[in-house]
Amino acid sequence: MIRLLLVTAGGLGLLRPAPGTWGSLPPVIIAVVLALTAPVAIATAMLALALVASIGCVVLTPWAQRHFETEDPGQEVIDEVAGMALAIGLSPLLIVDATSPTRWIMATIVTAFVLFRVLDILKPPPIYQLQSLPKGWGVLLDDLLAGLVAAGCTWAIMWPLQ
Repeated sequence: MIRLLLVTAGGLGLLRPAPGTWGSLPPVIIAVVLALTAPVAIATAMLALALVASIGCVVLTPWAQRHFETEDPGQEVIDEVAGMALAIGLSPLLIVDATSPTRWIMATIVTAFVLFRVLDILKPPPIYQLQSLPKGWGVLLDDLLAGLVAAGCTWAIMWPLQ
């Protein structure tokens, strides 16, 4: 039961439609709460979450593949948690300080979320090619690359607006 809760991000991966979108929400919710309470902690918290979720994904994917009887189970969304956390953690929120406007922080989080979801769904090259890597690596690395690209695009969009 614990493994199921972890790979599905507390059951979010079992929701329909769009389990990947549901699974991308925990980092967004954490970032929004931090934006309202401790904005300077957002990047550190997101990068820590990305690391923990990445390790969890690699370790738990073989179990999820057996449990859901498929190579890349749609219900497994711990990879989306990792990718989304990376997208937020490496976004311009890295440079947030106590004077950063909350509306700009929120806009940055939303921008990173939208870009990550678009990239994760469309999987443009080379993101798509990473899915073929063995074990949990293929499940994880396509989302991490989508998160990295989303972070870069978020910088390009949000930096001039700061």
